[in-house]
Amino acid sequence: MSKLIDISPRLSARTAVFPGDTPFARRNLMHVDDGHHISLSAIELTVHLGSHADAPIHYGKGGRTICQQPLDLYVGPCIVVRVDGARGRAIGIADLAGKVPFGTERVVIATGTYPDHERWNDDFASVDPALVAWLDTRGVRLVAIDTPSVDRPDSKDLPAHAAFFAHDVSIIEGVVLEGVPEGRYELIALPLHIEGADASPVRAVLRKT
Repeated sequence: MSKLIDISPRLSARTAVFPGDTPFARRNLMHVDDGHHISLSAIELTVHLGSHADAPIHYGKGGRTICQQPLDLYVGPCIVVRVDGARGRAIGIADLAGKVPFGTERVVIATGTYPDHERWNDDFASVDPALVAWLDTRGVRLVAIDTPSVDRPDSKDLPAHAAFFAHDVSIIEGVVLEGVPEGRYELIALPLHIEGADASPVRAVLRKT
C-alpha cells in the first residue's frame, strides 16, 4: 500500500488565524473519564482555518459555495513544486516555468514562507495574478499553497483571488509541505459538505504515484 503524507496542520486553540478571524475553540460537553457514558464535544472555528478549500463565493459575486464545488477538483494527480526565495513577494511565471507540463490539473506550491501554523507572520509569499492566467492555459484547475492566503495579508482588492475567480481555478490554502520533495503525487483534500459556506477545512494528504 502506498504511503499517505499528511499535509494538514493540527487544529487547536493555538492555531493562528487571519487577524480578526474566529480562532479554534473546542468545548467538552461530557467525557467518559468524568463518569459519562460517552465523550462529546463541540467546536467553533473559522472555515478558513488551517488547510482549507476556498469556495468561489468567498471572493467573487455569484460564485459557487463550497457544497457546489466539483468534488473531483480535490482528488487526483498533482505536481508538487518548490519556490525558493519567495518570502515577502509574489510568485510569478518565472518561478514555475518548466515545472508544470500541459495537462496538469493540480499544482501544489511549497514556498516555506509560513513555517509555523501557531505563529502568524505577515511576510508569506503571495501569487502573481499573471501566474494564475498562465496556469489556466496549461489546464490547471486547482492550486494548493502553504500560505494562509494567495494574496498579501494587507490586500483589500485581492488581485490574486480575482484572477482565480476569473479563470475558475480553485484554491486550497494553508497546507504543510516541509520535507515533501518535488514530484508527482495524488492529492486527496475533500472539503466538508457545508451548505452555503465560503470555505471548508480539509484533511489534505498526498500519495506518491
